[in-house]
Amino acid sequence: MRVYNFSPGPSVLPLPVLERAAAEMTDANGSGQSVMEMSHRSGDFKSIIEKTGALLRELMNIPPAYRILFLQGGASLQFSMVPLNLAAGEAGTPKRRATYIETGIWARKAADEAAKYLEPVIRAGSADRNYTYIPAAPLPEASDAYYHITLNNTIVGTKWAVLPETGAVPLVADISSSILSEPLDVSKFGILYAGAQKNLGPAGTTVVIIREDLIGHAPSWVPAMLRYDVHAEECSMYNTPPCYGIYITGMVLEWLKALGGVEAITALNREKAEFFYDYLDNSRHFHAPVERLSRSIMNIPFVSKEPDREKRKGIEARFVKEAAAAGLVNLAGHRLVGGMRASIYNAMPLEGVKALTAFMKKFEGTL
Repeated sequence: MRVYNFSPGPSVLPLPVLERAAAEMTDANGSGQSVMEMSHRSGDFKSIIEKTGALLRELMNIPPAYRILFLQGGASLQFSMVPLNLAAGEAGTPKRRATYIETGIWARKAADEAAKYLEPVIRAGSADRNYTYIPAAPLPEASDAYYHITLNNTIVGTKWAVLPETGAVPLVADISSSILSEPLDVSKFGILYAGAQKNLGPAGTTVVIIREDLIGHAPSWVPAMLRYDVHAEECSMYNTPPCYGIYITGMVLEWLKALGGVEAITALNREKAEFFYDYLDNSRHFHAPVERLSRSIMNIPFVSKEPDREKRKGIEARFVKEAAAAGLVNLAGHRLVGGMRASIYNAMPLEGVKALTAFMKKFEGTL
C-alpha cells in the first residue's frame, strides 16, 4: 500500500512517473538497456538530457540568455560554487563582499560557507523570532558581488512573497524546495539553483540556471569540477552526470506539462496549502508558527499548543508515531526545531492533505 509521504526531501514523486520508470527499468526508450547502464556519451542519453533541459526551459520560461546545468553535490555545493565563480579572486587580492539575507538554517549555512571565499554581509535576517517571518529586504551595496536569498525555507516554512530589488547586483537564489511550485520570473535572477529531491526528481541531481554573462569569472585556482564555465562548455557532461536522476527529472517535467504546467500546479498547490492552513488556524490543539504573510505553500511546520514543554514533546512524538501507523509518514519536524512539518510538494495530491487533516481532527479527540 502506498503511504502519503510528507518528507521534506527526498520526497514524494508522481506515481505515474514511478510506474513508468519501473516499466522502463530494463529497456528505456526502446534502447534495450536501463538508463543506469547507458553511456552518458551515447546518443540515447544525449536525447534524454537535451529533452529534460528543453522541458525545464519551457515550463519555467527561461530566457535564451541563461544556461541550464545539471550538476551534482546538491544545493550545499552551490554554497561554495556561487562565491567561487562570482567573487573569488587570485591569491593576494582583497576579498569581495556579497549580501546574504538570513531567513533560516540553510540560508545561514550558505553564508557560513561563502565566508571561506569572500565577506558575506548579513544585511537582514529573522533569527530574532526563530525565523518565522521574511524580513524587509535592504538594498545591496553597488560593489557587492551578488545578493543571496533562500527563496523558500524548507525547515522553518517561510517564503519570499516579494523579491528584493538589487539593481545591477545579481540576485542569486536557492530554490530547492519551491522550484516549479509557482511562477517565477527567471529574468530577475543571475543564478537559480536547486537540489532535485523535492519537486524535480531523486536525490543526487542539482539544477543550476545561470545568466551567461556570469559564466567564466572563476580565478585560475578554482578546481575544474567547481567551475560553471567548464560545465557549460561541456553541456553538463564534463564528467559523468547523474544520468538516472536526469532521466527521472525529465519524466517529472513531462508529467507536470501534461497537468497543465506551472499555472495548473500553482492552483493545486495553493488549494492544498489554504486547506491545511485553514484547519491549523482554527484548531484547538495545533498551531502554525509562521507569520501569515511569510507562509510557504510547500513546507508547513506546526506544533502542539500544549504549554508544558515536556508534555508538548510527548504529544508531538505520539502524533508522529500514530500518524505513521495510519499511513501518513515523515511528519516529524527538523531535528533542530522539533514539532511537526508537512511538506506538500507538487506530487502530493490534495487527498493526502485531506487525509492528514482528518487524522489530526481524530487525534485532537484523544487529547
